[in-house]
Amino acid sequence: MTSDGSGFRAIPRTAAQTRVLDAALTLISEHGVSGTSLQMIADAMGVTKAAVYRQFKTKDEIVIALTERELGTLEEALEAAEAEPSAARARELLLTRVIDEAVTRRRAVATLQFDPVIVRLLAGHPPFQQFIGRLYAVLIGDPSPQARLPAAMLSGAIAVGVMHPLVADIDDDTLRSQLLSYTRRLVDLPE
Repeated sequence: MTSDGSGFRAIPRTAAQTRVLDAALTLISEHGVSGTSLQMIADAMGVTKAAVYRQFKTKDEIVIALTERELGTLEEALEAAEAEPSAARARELLLTRVIDEAVTRRRAVATLQFDPVIVRLLAGHPPFQQFIGRLYAVLIGDPSPQARLPAAMLSGAIAVGVMHPLVADIDDDTLRSQLLSYTRRLVDLPE
C-alpha cells in the first residue's frame, strides 16, 4: 500500500514515465543501479537527460517506481489471499502467483532482489516494508521476528530459482512446476 492507502497498481504513471521505467529496467538489469546513469536512460530512449528529469527527479525515484510497478502485479493476488478463509488455500494461491510472476519476469526479479542499491532503498521505504510484511504474513503465516529467516529463505529460493545460470535453459512451464513443488515444502503445503 502506498502512503495514501491506495495500492501500487493505483499509482498513476504517464506514458513518458512508463517509457523511462522500461528503459531503466533494461539498463539496470544489465548494469545494476550503480552502473546505470540518467544519461544512459535518456540515450536508450533517444531523449535528453532533461526529459528524463521531467519525469523523475532522481535515479532513486526511478528505482522506487520500478519496484512499486513490479509489486503492483502481485497486489490483486495478495488481496485475494488475505480474504481467503483457509490459510492453506491462501498460501497456495499467493505462492502460485508469486512464482508465476517470478518465472515470467526472471530478469526483473534478479535485479530487484539482489542489487545492493535497490535493497538499501527498499529497506527505508515504508510502503515496500508494509507490502512485504503482508505478503509474508500470508506465505509464512507467522508475523513474529522468528519468521524472518523462513521468509528470507523462501524469497531467496524463488529469486535464485528463476535466475541462476543452471536454470537458464529450463522452459518456463517446467521451471514453474518444479519451483512450486520445492517451495511448497518451505511453506508446509502438501505436494
